Amino acid sequence: MKKARYLVENDYMADPAVHVFDGKLYIYPSHDWESGVEENDNGDHFNMKDYHVFSMDDAEGAVTDHGVVLDVEQIPWAGRQLWDCDVAQKGDKYYMYFPLKDKTDIFRIGVAISDKPYGPFIPQPDPIRGSYSIDPAILDDGDGNYYMYFGGLWGGQLQRYRDNKALESAEFPKDDEPGIPARIVRLSEDMLQFAEEPRGVVILDKDGAPLTAGDTQRRFFEASWIHKYNGKYYFSYSTGDTHRLCYAIGDNPYGPFTYQGVILTPVVGWTTHHAIVEFKGKWYLFHHDSVPSGGRTWLRSLKVIELEYNPDGTIKTIEGTATE
Repeated sequence: MKKARYLVENDYMADPAVHVFDGKLYIYPSHDWESGVEENDNGDHFNMKDYHVFSMDDAEGAVTDHGVVLDVEQIPWAGRQLWDCDVAQKGDKYYMYFPLKDKTDIFRIGVAISDKPYGPFIPQPDPIRGSYSIDPAILDDGDGNYYMYFGGLWGGQLQRYRDNKALESAEFPKDDEPGIPARIVRLSEDMLQFAEEPRGVVILDKDGAPLTAGDTQRRFFEASWIHKYNGKYYFSYSTGDTHRLCYAIGDNPYGPFTYQGVILTPVVGWTTHHAIVEFKGKWYLFHHDSVPSGGRTWLRSLKVIELEYNPDGTIKTIEGTATE
């Protein structure tokens, strides 16, 4: 069995977004720290306040820490909780998309820009108009279009919205009703706004029926990621309270996507968030667990492990506790 290795031994980093820029792997994680906030289901103990960027010339090689590239105090509209981010390149600019609670404690998604993949990133004065919830993941589709996938339940506030409008109070569907979906939206030409109304990312079972809210082993909860393999779109995500990374396959960025299986079984520390990337002819799963911190879910450590496909294009399941 292949084993994962830890990447940053002297700090707690989690929720990695990973891309290949300029022939290197660049890792954009959230930054855990001992905030002293009591743990709860809304994630208030994840009170992250800055981002580092890391790079690697080789997936098995050394990790370079480029230091703090964005701090919550630099963001004009900031309230608290600078959660996971993602970065996209367009032309000679790099765009960081980040979720952050505004001064009213509502999650919005902001944009920060840099001339370099390793920052520093300069935030825009306001969040994206019409943005909400958490976990932005960006797809560069290779045809000039860029798409954002986003959303997360519970502390991620996605249950507070229907049809992109805020509800008076949060609503969860019944167990036999379709689960709350992630969102997808095409970005504007300048990469700073939504170019359309976000729509739901529908995940179907093998019979063509949407996954239900009560199907907690398979339904979407948070941590969207998207990658392409052999012409297909692979949408992967966390099931949240059942702590799996699952995936579904579709024929276009919008889906629908058909459920395929589990990428990663639960890790120590339970929370699961990831990135999948190809580099130098191999595929890798970047994720995290809480082994180095003694299992404390709010102090997580980055890991990487090789990811493999079966001949039919399905992904071989990785055991979450496989660590060297």
